[in-house]
Amino acid sequence: MERIELMQMLARKPADAYRRVDLDARIEASSGEELTVICLEEASAALAQALVCVEREPATSPRDALARAHGILVSLARGVSDDNPLQEAMRLFYGGLSATIARNLSRCEAVDLRQARRDIADLLEVVRPA
Repeated sequence: MERIELMQMLARKPADAYRRVDLDARIEASSGEELTVICLEEASAALAQALVCVEREPATSPRDALARAHGILVSLARGVSDDNPLQEAMRLFYGGLSATIARNLSRCEAVDLRQARRDIADLLEVVRPA
């Protein structure tokens, strides 16, 4: 991220800017498996943010948070290595989650978002280093 872009983001949304800097630093210092964990954590955080918005105003659709979660899950699906023995299952898992989120971009259902977040949490329990 360029310095000017960071300064503009800081002026508009300081919390987002600090989160972005923290995320960039974690990504730079991570290996492949750690990157997957970071992405799953970010997708879960985006879904949590979307759920808070929906609970406050049920008629709204938190497009920014949902778009962030959707983009992460699409990237994870595309990033599964062809030589991974679980590649088909992982692509189906990530693809299913991204499809669920895409369905909720226009009309949000909190129950769908909660389930997607639980599914991510279940996977994180398995892939997080001890």
